[in-house]
Amino acid sequence: MKRFALPTAIYSGADSLEYLRRFQGKTVWIVCDPFLANGAAIERLKAPLVGNHVSVYSDIQPDPNIKTVVAGIEVLLRIKPDVVIGFGGGSAIDAAKAMVFFASHLGVNIDACIAIPTTSGTGSEVTSASVITDSERGIKYPLFERSIYPDIALLDPEFVVTVPPKVTANTGMDVLTHALEAYVATNSTDFSDALAEKAIHIVFRYLPVAYENGACLAIREKLHNASCLAGTAFGQSGLGLNHAIAHQLGGQFHIAHGLANAILLTHVVRFNARFSPRAAKRYARLAKHLRFCQPQATPETGVNQLIFHIQKLQKQLQITASLRALDVNRAQAMEHMSAMINAALNDSTLATSPYQPSAAQVRTIIEALL
Repeated sequence: MKRFALPTAIYSGADSLEYLRRFQGKTVWIVCDPFLANGAAIERLKAPLVGNHVSVYSDIQPDPNIKTVVAGIEVLLRIKPDVVIGFGGGSAIDAAKAMVFFASHLGVNIDACIAIPTTSGTGSEVTSASVITDSERGIKYPLFERSIYPDIALLDPEFVVTVPPKVTANTGMDVLTHALEAYVATNSTDFSDALAEKAIHIVFRYLPVAYENGACLAIREKLHNASCLAGTAFGQSGLGLNHAIAHQLGGQFHIAHGLANAILLTHVVRFNARFSPRAAKRYARLAKHLRFCQPQATPETGVNQLIFHIQKLQKQLQITASLRALDVNRAQAMEHMSAMINAALNDSTLATSPYQPSAAQVRTIIEALL
C-alpha cells in the first residue's frame, strides 16, 4: 500500500505574502542567511508582518552543519516563537525545519512553520527532508520525518527574479534531477508521476529562457512552481542514486548541490536504464511525452534521446560535465573515494532507487566524472 498526502498548504503568485497578514500579536522568528538578512528582500518579507514581534536569525551558511542547527535550537528555545519562517534557499529552509523538529522534542511547539523559497531548486518548502552536514566527516545526512513538513509554503516569484544565471542553471537542474528520480523511484505512483512529468516539461521548456532572461516574472513563476511540483513528487516517491552520490560530492568538495546533481544526471540515467528494465521503459515514456522521439521508438532510443536532450540543456546552461573542471583532481577524488562510496551506499535516498548498486558500480560512476 502506497501513501500520498500533501501536508503543506501552498500559496503561489506575486501576492502570496499577503497570507502573512493574518498573524497579529505573534512572535515571528525568521531564519535566513546573512545576505538576505541585510537586503531589500527581508524588508519586503517583514512588511505584511507589521503588528507582530519579528526577529531575524541569520547565522546560516550553505549546507548547514550540526553546530548551526544546535545553535539555532538554543535561540529558538529561548525566544519560543509562535511562527517560524524559513526564508531563502534549501539551506535556510532545511535548517529552519530541523530546528523546529528538534525543538518540538524539547517541549517547544510552534503555531506555524512557514517556508518561503528564494531559489527555484530544492523543493524543501514541501518535503519531509532536511539535509544536515557533518563538517568534520564531510558527509551530508538527509533526515526524513513526516513531522518536518512545513505547514505553509509561500511561492513568491518576486524573490527569484534577481537570481544570477549560474544559480538559476544549477537550481533548475536540481529540479530536473528531483523530478527524474521521483519518476523512476520504487515508490512512484500515478499521483507523483503527474507532478514529476509537469515539472520536467516546465524545466526543459522554460529553464533556458530564465537563464537568458531572468527578469521575466512569468517565466520565473513557472520555474518556481516546477521546483515545488518536483519537491512534492520526490517527497512522495523518494529519490535515488543521483542524490546519494551528489550528497557526497557536496560534502567532500563543497560543490553546490544542484551542480553536483547536474554532472551526475546523465551517468545515473544511463546506469538505471541499463540495470532496471522498469526505469528504461519509464525514461523512454518520458522522452515520448516530451516529443524527443517518435511514439513507436524503442526503449533504447527513448533513453538515448532523453540523455541527448539533458546534455543539450546542460550546454545551453554552460554547466560543466566533470569534476576536473570544478578543480577536483583525480588524487583528491581517490583520497575520499572509499568514504564517498560507503556514505552513498548508506544514504537514505538510495532506498527508493530503481536499482541497488554495488560499491564497484558507485566507484565507476564517480570515476566517470574525472
